[in-house]
Amino acid sequence: MTEQRRAERLDLPREPRGFKLPRVDQETFGRWAEGIARGMGTANFIVYMTLVISAWFLWNTLAPAGMRFDPYTFTFLTLVLSIQASYAAPLILLAQNRQADRDRVAMEEDRRRATMQKADTEYLAREIAALRIALGEVATRDFVRSELTRLAEELDEAAQRRQRLERRHREDPAARTGGDGLDEPRDEVDGDQPGDGRHDRAASHRPES
Repeated sequence: MTEQRRAERLDLPREPRGFKLPRVDQETFGRWAEGIARGMGTANFIVYMTLVISAWFLWNTLAPAGMRFDPYTFTFLTLVLSIQASYAAPLILLAQNRQADRDRVAMEEDRRRATMQKADTEYLAREIAALRIALGEVATRDFVRSELTRLAEELDEAAQRRQRLERRHREDPAARTGGDGLDEPRDEVDGDQPGDGRHDRAASHRPES
């Protein structure tokens, strides 16, 4: 007794006693059910079934009485069609359930991908906005070209002023050496007083002490 109690494990469920049904592979049976439901939903199945029922009617109506296996009221045909309908409905429901499961998985995957794409789009939008802000502070080609053009114009003006000054410096000494010095303008820098010569005449007529 003690050994039997030790053999029994409390952490495992007790196996049911009695008749055990055979185990069926759900995936294999589901694929088989989908194949039947897919075949019954085609035009070929309807055409073939119509031909079989028509032949059944004609044989059991026009054939000799001894050769008729299902005489009028066609009881056996009604039984066959009833069995077909009783099995077709669950098989179609099973196929629809499997298709619904696949659709649900596909919808979840689409939702997950849509969420990832939305996150990626928002990230790219933020990156593009940051790039636009950064590019707004960077000198563009037109701005650099305008600045270089302005600097070139300023350099040209400075070179022209330098040339004018050099030409004036070359011309002024020649003018001073070629004359008698009477035409030189008077200014305070040279010690001369501006005027019409009255200051010089007054200084010459001033008596010496």
